[in-house]
Amino acid sequence: MNRTPLTLLGIETSCDETAAAVVRLCANGSGEILANVVRAQLDLHAAYGGVVPEIAARAHVDLLDPAIKQAMAEAQVDFGGLDGVAAAAGPGLIGGVIVGLTTAKAIALGCGKPFVAVNHLEAHALSPGLTDSVQPPYLLLLVSGGHTQLVVVKDVGDYTRLGTTLDDALGEAFDKAAKLLGLGYPGGPEVEQWAAKGSPSVPLPRPMLGRAEPHFSLAGLKTALRHEAMARTPLSDSDVADLCASFQAAVCDVVRDRVTRAMDLFEDQLPNTTALTLVAAGGVAANRALRAALGEVADARGYRLVVPPPALCTDNAAMIAWAGAQRLARGLSDQMDAPARARWPLDPDAPPAHGAGVKA
Repeated sequence: MNRTPLTLLGIETSCDETAAAVVRLCANGSGEILANVVRAQLDLHAAYGGVVPEIAARAHVDLLDPAIKQAMAEAQVDFGGLDGVAAAAGPGLIGGVIVGLTTAKAIALGCGKPFVAVNHLEAHALSPGLTDSVQPPYLLLLVSGGHTQLVVVKDVGDYTRLGTTLDDALGEAFDKAAKLLGLGYPGGPEVEQWAAKGSPSVPLPRPMLGRAEPHFSLAGLKTALRHEAMARTPLSDSDVADLCASFQAAVCDVVRDRVTRAMDLFEDQLPNTTALTLVAAGGVAANRALRAALGEVADARGYRLVVPPPALCTDNAAMIAWAGAQRLARGLSDQMDAPARARWPLDPDAPPAHGAGVKA
């Protein structure tokens, strides 16, 4: 691997965060964030209770150039000083992905720099190398609005999925729970805030507990929450707080169980001398109750728990630039015809997940 310092511009537009960052991969393998700019679009989507793809794509067009200009100024680097340009090429909302991908290609082509098309999921998977100098192999819990997976990270580009969600992603489930309780968007922080004021006293199911494969299923939990809410209508503030606390507690119990099962499978693949590391990444990893639950599991099993800072758990371009630098250091870059992808699994050869009535 080329250990020469590499400085990359990263661009992220896969959902509703318009982001640009400049990151340096140092000769010793450590990372340095020179600039990390994120322009949120929450106000544009709040009225709809979720992200509207067309609105997001148009906002990226307006926000991306100023974000890149700000990132380059903060990093005190000109385009000639870059070693490459990386952009999230998917998975994500295709209109937004195209905006960032096209912009990155134009910059790379105009400056004569290598271009790297980054898998957004790989960027999350590799982010602990930037924040905590974590090296593979490690077990990754990826929890975001669109993805909930347990993955063995063996090396850059080498991933084995152990478990996935059979229906809703965890972040999606939080958003839907918040919406049915009349809370704001995004739902995760809203549910967490209300949960802190309530008691986990409402009986809710813990789907998939004890299953051999560490998959998740959250649709039934969401449905049970709706039934409990309807039975208490009209909801008082106390009802909302208790429902949020109970939903969050159920999620934490499910995650504890599923991660514990994934640890069994992970350890079967490792030599006995390998240090054990559990990484949690993605926006839902910012939830404090979930972090505490993961800390309990990690302590019980002798794992080091690594969770990137909240700003690097949610969508950001620093992780895109870092993943691009990791690939470029290995001599990997992409042509200008690299496509935008709405779907782009880390492990395309993984067998279909079966269970909870889901066949694929």
